[in-house]
Amino acid sequence: MLCWPRIRWWWSRNNRRWTVGRLHAGSDGAACVVVVAVQTMYGRAFCSAGSIEADEEDPIMTIPPELEAQILRYYHVEKWRIGTIGRQLRVHPETVARVLAQAGLPRIGPPRRPSKIDPYLPFIREMLAKFPTLTASRLHAMACERGYRGGPSRFRAVIACHRPRPKAEAYLRLRTLPGEEAQCDWAHFGHLVIGRARRPLMGFVLVLSFSRQIFLRFFLDARMENFLRGHLGAFAAWNGIPRVILYDNLRSVVLERQGEAICFNPALLDFAGHYRYEPRPVAVARGNEKGRVERAIRFVRDAFFAARTFTDLDDLNAQAEAWCRDQAADRRCPEDHTRSVAEVFAEEAPRLLKQPDNPYPVVERVAVKAGKTPYVRFDQNDYSVPHTHVRHTLTVLADPDRLRIIDGQAIVASHPRCFDKGQQIEDPAHVQALVALKRRARRHRATDRLAQAAPASQILLVRAAERGANLGSITASLVLLLERYGASQLDAAITEVLERDVPHSNAVRMALERRRDDRQQAPPVALILPAHVQARDKAVREHSLEIYDQLKKVGHEEP
Repeated sequence: MLCWPRIRWWWSRNNRRWTVGRLHAGSDGAACVVVVAVQTMYGRAFCSAGSIEADEEDPIMTIPPELEAQILRYYHVEKWRIGTIGRQLRVHPETVARVLAQAGLPRIGPPRRPSKIDPYLPFIREMLAKFPTLTASRLHAMACERGYRGGPSRFRAVIACHRPRPKAEAYLRLRTLPGEEAQCDWAHFGHLVIGRARRPLMGFVLVLSFSRQIFLRFFLDARMENFLRGHLGAFAAWNGIPRVILYDNLRSVVLERQGEAICFNPALLDFAGHYRYEPRPVAVARGNEKGRVERAIRFVRDAFFAARTFTDLDDLNAQAEAWCRDQAADRRCPEDHTRSVAEVFAEEAPRLLKQPDNPYPVVERVAVKAGKTPYVRFDQNDYSVPHTHVRHTLTVLADPDRLRIIDGQAIVASHPRCFDKGQQIEDPAHVQALVALKRRARRHRATDRLAQAAPASQILLVRAAERGANLGSITASLVLLLERYGASQLDAAITEVLERDVPHSNAVRMALERRRDDRQQAPPVALILPAHVQARDKAVREHSLEIYDQLKKVGHEEP
């Protein structure tokens, strides 16, 4: 059998570790190796240089008061040993020792061995008293400069026990009048994958402080436009507006703050002025001042979103609306347990402010620029515009369902909103107009070149069109013949085939070949030259020399 005192000694020396211990067993001295996984729940009992210290606020170390009373009675009255108490009450012996230590009894067991850190404890307490947030790594470096040679792990454990704990703060219970106050906040609920895009799923929560009526709506970001859309949805659901709304110091509300001097977001001030309510930010890092919405967010996470399945954002918002109207409204009101939230809200609703007749326009307005292609980039997607607006700065007006692109006051394009990533949302009319323009441009460039080099080519194209020939192929062939034989030879050959009434590019090619044979010239060879070489060979238009004679006469005239 394994020796229980050895196991107990090994347990106390190797708590909070995974280790391999060699324990002696039996009278013959044979040894066996056992692998033990230990993670005790009383790790703080000996962390302060070997002394027993208990943290009464640690829920892991808490035992029922009845069990503590039994431990003290068995020890003082029945004179039981610690091991006996632990076995009979099915608790660990160290838990029994901790209870006895808390009762004021001296430490039970062998005397504590001196530790390397003992001489530095006064210095550590002094530093922590002056700088409570000083990190353990910095304290370890300071102690090493003063001669400490211990490792950082043990030092960090001791620092955790000696670091002063903040005093518990007491809070007043605040009560509000019906229709007086609401509290607002965002909550993050993970991410939603739409195609190739991974967008944050943000929950907008607005709760009335008196009745605890909750409004919940989900968005794919926490931008200012969605922030205001959440307010509009709550005002419409409640058919009224509270007089004061409490906020965190988020950028949608506060741009800058120095104490009580607050620079509000102009968009929120304009929105609050339209609906006649007061936006009121709470103090910095004081979430308890809007505890009702913080508690409502936790309630939403536990009672609504946990294990919730939905197909898309619209389905999730439809479920959230039904949940706010039914389950969330049927719960007991925290201020009056005899009534439900819906009953208290029915009392509060008539005292809310009335909504104005003209709703506040909420639309996302972003300036964009169209490049060489007829598209503008908005929210990781490309939207088409007419080709006449390339290289222009346009404005995008976006809402959750539709996206409009305007130039000044004119709407140049309208598309359904896409929340995917890297998509091209096109209007077929925009693309077809550009394709048609490009085709006409290519045909017109070739036709104009032929008309300037060989005027008779226009008559040939007209006659070919009357016979139903393919003008594109004829034009391309004539341009190729122009490059090989020159303008004068091409114009003469076209005139010849028109006289024979054969308006086709093959007839022109045969006429050019026959004229070349008559002159006994070699066949022309097509030269493929780089673009920069071709750019040097520019035709120079001949000018009349009479102007030089006129200038000469003017120069010899007597004054």
